[in-house]
Amino acid sequence: MSERRRLVYVEDNHDNFLLTKRVLEVSGNYEVHGAADGERGLSLVRALSPALVLLDLDVPKLSGFEIAAALRRDPATASIPLVAVSASVMTREKQLAIHSGCDAFVEKPIDIVALRELVDELALA
Repeated sequence: MSERRRLVYVEDNHDNFLLTKRVLEVSGNYEVHGAADGERGLSLVRALSPALVLLDLDVPKLSGFEIAAALRRDPATASIPLVAVSASVMTREKQLAIHSGCDAFVEKPIDIVALRELVDELALA
C-alpha cells in the first residue's frame, strides 16, 4: 500500500471540514489536516508541505485569496496545487481565486464525486 498523501483544508465551518475529511480519507489515499483560520492554515501548509490545499475563501484572519497569494510567492510552496472552495457562485469571485493562484474552484455545497476526482487528479499526479 502506498503512503497516504497529506492534504490541508482551511475551513472555519467544522461540519464542512469533517464531512470533507471523511469523504477524502475513506479512499485510503489521503490524510486531511485542518485549520479554522487563515493564519493557522498558512502555518500548517508551510509546516506540512501537503500534496494539495483546499481553501475556503471566506475564513477569519487571512482570506483564502490572501493565503493563495502568499503560498504562490513562497518558492517552498509555490507548486502546491490550490483548490478554492466557496458558496459564492459569482464569476468575479472565481476569477479572483484563479488570479490569486488557485488551480481550481469548487462550489459549495460540494459535489463529493467531483471533489474526489479533482483531488485525485491534482494530488496524485
